[in-house]
Parts: sequence; structure tokens; C-alpha cells
Amino acid sequence: MPTARPKYRRVLLKLSGEAFGSGSGSGMNIESLRRIAKPLVEMHDRGVQMAVVIGGGNIVRGHTLAHTGITPSAADTMGMLATVINGVALQDVLESLGVDTRLQTAIPMQAVAEPFIRRRAIRHLEKGRVVILAAGTGSPHFTTDTAAALRAREIGAEVLLKATNVDAVYSDDPHTNSKATKYSRLTFQDVLRDNLRVMDATAIALCREGKLPIIVFDMNQAGSIRDAIFGKSVGTYIGEK
Repeated sequence: MPTARPKYRRVLLKLSGEAFGSGSGSGMNIESLRRIAKPLVEMHDRGVQMAVVIGGGNIVRGHTLAHTGITPSAADTMGMLATVINGVALQDVLESLGVDTRLQTAIPMQAVAEPFIRRRAIRHLEKGRVVILAAGTGSPHFTTDTAAALRAREIGAEVLLKATNVDAVYSDDPHTNSKATKYSRLTFQDVLRDNLRVMDATAIALCREGKLPIIVFDMNQAGSIRDAIFGKSVGTYIGEK
């Protein structure tokens, strides 16, 4: 029997910072990091080119700080720096599992990581390295979702995988509304028209313009990353009609 092959050979995975934390979603939990790293190692070993964009909400949430008297620009900068801390942690865990990685940041900090250079990032992927992309876009007022969409297009990813804490996109928050409708497939226009808040509008628009599909799924569901990459039905697929 022939071995199944991945549907997507180059992917960008968007992880929330909360996934790095304990049950409260804050701080950093080594077991959470290892749980995140294992499917990345599996897909890397299957020849999938993996890039990862990380949030920083487990350490600093910029939009929350902006309501405390800190200016929005300063708060967003703090949030971008928090993603670098998460990036260093993920890099260390992946390399302890035998995977070669490169950490690149949108804010230059050569003592910690490489600066993000599109051609260099692509070359690392081609050489079989997992590329971790931190510090968002490098500019305030843009979310890490937008950074994920931007970087996915820059590196020529075939799909953007957005890991969440729910199993799909719903019409409302399924944790508070038991009647919320679960979607298996949506168009970019559906998301924008119905304000579904999967990702911010800028990120959705970037993906629509680049015809870059998005798959939203539950990171905590065993095998979800593998299923998404191998083209199995998982979560919600967002694309063109």
C-alpha cells in the first residue's frame, strides 16, 4: 500500500501565545511546549516545510495594556517582544527533539535571532529547517494574525493553519452559546460579511488577495495538524468558492 503524502508541502502555522501557558493560558508551561512541538517534529520528518508565527498573549497582551494608560504603540511593542520570548522557547524545545530550526524576528536583535529576510527564510525551509517567525510585522497596530498572513504569502506557503482552542469556526462563541452554528467551510467573503472574528479583517483580506486558504482547527485535538496538512476534513476550511 502506498504511503499517504501530505497535501501541502509548505505551510505556515499560527499559534496563539496562550497555547504555551498552563490551564489559565498565561506564563509558560514546558509540557505545553512539548505537546506543541511533537506534531511539528512529525510533519518535519515527513518532509513538510514548516514555518511558525507565534503570539505573545501568555506573557503580554498589547491591546489589554493599551487600556491601562500605556500608549497603544508601546503596548504593541511589548507584545511583539513577548512573541520573541515564546520563539526562543519553542526553538529550544524543537532542537532538543532533534529538529534544526531558525528563529527570525521582524525587529532586529542579532544577539538572539536572525532578522527576517524573505529569501533567507525560504532557503531555510528548503534545507529542512523549521522557521520560527517572531515579533509580528515589526510595527505596532498589526496583529500576529496579520503577521501570519503576510509571512505566509511572502514565503509562498500553500496554506495557513490557525490553531485555536475550539474545533472550528462558529457563528458565535460555542462556550457561551450552545446554539452557535458550526461551519465546515466558508469563503473569505463569508468571514468578512458576517464579522466572524476568525482573524482580523486585514489578515483575511491578505489571504483572499493571495488566494491563500486558511484552516482553523483545535490544536488540542490529537492529530489535528497532521490531518490538516494531509488534506483530511478537520476544523473549518476558508477559501474561495
